[in-house]
Amino acid sequence: MSGSQVTDKIEYHRVVIHDLQDFDHWRDLARQAIQSDISPERISWEENGATGDLFGSVATRLPSPTSNRPVRANKRYMDLARRAFLHSDPRRFGTLYKVLWRLQSEPRLMEDRTDGDIRMMDEWARHVRRDIHKMRAFLRFRVVDEAQGENRFVAWFEPSHHIVRANARFFVERFAAMNWSILTPGGSLLWDGQMLQEGPPARREDAPQGDAAEDLWRSYYASIFNPSRLKIGAMLREMPRKYWKNMPEAALIPDLIAGAQAREARMVTEGAGRVGKRPDTLTGIAEGIAACRDCPIGGLGTCAVMGEGNQNAVLMIVGEQPGDQEEMAGRPFIGPAGQLLNEYLREAGIVREKAYCTNAVKHFKFAQRGKRRIHQTPTAKEVDACRWWLESERALIRPKISVALGASAARSFLGRTVNVARERSQALTLDDGSELWITTHPSYLLRLDGAAKAEQRRAFAHDLSVIAGRIAALCHAV
Repeated sequence: MSGSQVTDKIEYHRVVIHDLQDFDHWRDLARQAIQSDISPERISWEENGATGDLFGSVATRLPSPTSNRPVRANKRYMDLARRAFLHSDPRRFGTLYKVLWRLQSEPRLMEDRTDGDIRMMDEWARHVRRDIHKMRAFLRFRVVDEAQGENRFVAWFEPSHHIVRANARFFVERFAAMNWSILTPGGSLLWDGQMLQEGPPARREDAPQGDAAEDLWRSYYASIFNPSRLKIGAMLREMPRKYWKNMPEAALIPDLIAGAQAREARMVTEGAGRVGKRPDTLTGIAEGIAACRDCPIGGLGTCAVMGEGNQNAVLMIVGEQPGDQEEMAGRPFIGPAGQLLNEYLREAGIVREKAYCTNAVKHFKFAQRGKRRIHQTPTAKEVDACRWWLESERALIRPKISVALGASAARSFLGRTVNVARERSQALTLDDGSELWITTHPSYLLRLDGAAKAEQRRAFAHDLSVIAGRIAALCHAV
């Protein structure tokens, strides 16, 4: 519906939008208004019934175009406008038309990311994309037994914006073999396995409140909930509380969060504080780390890598974790970083075969990229969960000097975040009276080039030279 009124010979137009999901219809009306030379301040775009009939049409009597000139609208405008149109902000229609009007004389307008109208369109489009994603992620179907004996699946969802139709293709393709209905306050989608239909708005009580499969789903969710990976802030950003009421597993979340710290403490205790239960041989440690699943890295399907070397070593060298080649061979420091370490040990006069070499984390943490396994840095919690094994090795080897290569290795000794640049090149005294020296990991040196590479390699060589001097002094004292 639209109307026009003349004030001081200036004609104003009012267009009421009924179908809040039909961008193409609005685009045709906007093109007609541009061709009729109706400036943004002379047209009022209004929505009528945000929860109205999805099949509603826009009735308007805009004047016939005064010209057939083409209306300019580049791809960026069309993509952004198509998303922004679905936002619930009542200002969106006027802003989209204003930008379209400006494009006729400012063809590069869409490139100006600082323009207030463009930034508003970007923001609306971002909110709509997020809402579309949330509907796909958090919509839950519940089964309904129909009289014919066929199951029908029904879901209730409350989107923040007008995205039901925009998500229709996703659910049809994802659940093509099911008969389902998605009910929302703004309209419904009905799929019978062959044809998709749109229906009227619904109420929450029109949807089932539960089904027999939900107990099984809740049990599964509780079993996979990992307290060591819990980040409440990040979880709430990705899964806001407004969606919890539609998700059967959400009822478990408050108790799971409340118990997460206690569960995490138990996990760390099992991995880092089993006083009196330490293996009394290196073979026992090797068997233990092979079976360990106290952190997520242990469940990646890789083989644990045990330390190796002189069991009476004065020097223990500790890296971060085994790499791709180390995991495949089952030996520490044999890849590129290990070869570089060997080179610098020789230059410093340190015989590797007389040392004991191991890692803070015993399994290889990686991300699969095609056929390649790309190294990923273990988290602080994963390092802490593995401390017990390193302490077991130290209890058997009893080194006088330990060298931590990198921040993760240093944390495994000190139990805190370490700034390598600030704490390197100095001896720290551990609880057993032995010395800890912190330096960079050789893999860090491999990633550098130019002046930074030369500077850091000199610093690494200097650290090992100082450590070699301490080894000589301690051995001479003995």
